[in-house]
Amino acid sequence: MHTNRISPARKILLSLGALLGLLLLAGCEFQLTNLTPDTLPENPSQIYTLSLRVTQKATSIVAGSVDPHVIIDGQNLKMNKSSLGDDIYELDYQLPAGRDEMIYYYLVNYRIEANGQEVDRESYTEIRHTKIIRRNVLALLANRGPVGARISVLGRGFTPQDVVYVDDTAARTVFESPNALSFFVPALDANKNYKIALNGAAGNSFVGTFRIDPSSLQVSPSSLTLRTGEKQTLTFTVPNAAPAGGLLLDVTTDVPDAVIMPEVVVPEGQTGISVTVEGGKAGSGSLFLKGFGTGEITIPITVTAK
Repeated sequence: MHTNRISPARKILLSLGALLGLLLLAGCEFQLTNLTPDTLPENPSQIYTLSLRVTQKATSIVAGSVDPHVIIDGQNLKMNKSSLGDDIYELDYQLPAGRDEMIYYYLVNYRIEANGQEVDRESYTEIRHTKIIRRNVLALLANRGPVGARISVLGRGFTPQDVVYVDDTAARTVFESPNALSFFVPALDANKNYKIALNGAAGNSFVGTFRIDPSSLQVSPSSLTLRTGEKQTLTFTVPNAAPAGGLLLDVTTDVPDAVIMPEVVVPEGQTGISVTVEGGKAGSGSLFLKGFGTGEITIPITVTAK
């Protein structure tokens, strides 16, 4: 009896062909879909859910052998079936303190039937990144108001370093708590809409759109003449009651050494305020108040030596 023997080279080619067939089959057996968002809001427990959908595409997979895992921080963690569906798997992961990003990938172990035998296999995804957002702007409590109005912003993750911008102008920003801050509408042109953004260590966040409404203001007296050390009352009157949080009148001067005066804020619900102006070093110039009437109010001031 004559038997044809398979040469070693042919055996290698057949083995490589079989291996290639299995590798090609691996890409067709599953569709792995990451259901974890690229960003997640921070929560106090620092526990975040990683979710994966495993869609089987081959009938050769052994029933009950699918075993998904998450590879994260050097750990291989087993996932559990989700109540959201038979093909969805989840894992609750507690992020270490001080971290604001999760870097991970999914690994699925399973078995297939090939030539009457069960063969162990695995599939895995590319590396994924999920960023933890510590700041989340929820609401701009008013969408219009006059120059100087104090406007509240609600959210989470605010810090004392955060600054509100009205278009490209930095507004005077008040940190109230990690969940609230406010800003005073800067002296910009009225009857226009402006984009409000929050800038800080956590990046830039769009807050909303704000419209600056026109307003008028009266100042009495209309000019000041003082001696060094002398004091005089200056009264500011607005036509409508100041909004919640008060109305900031951003008074500036070109002779700062000659003028001593406090910050001017019309209290909430009131239509005016009086402040005491004290003469400093001798000099002459003006007080300026932008954003009212025709655009700027000028109050001449002269300080003479005793």
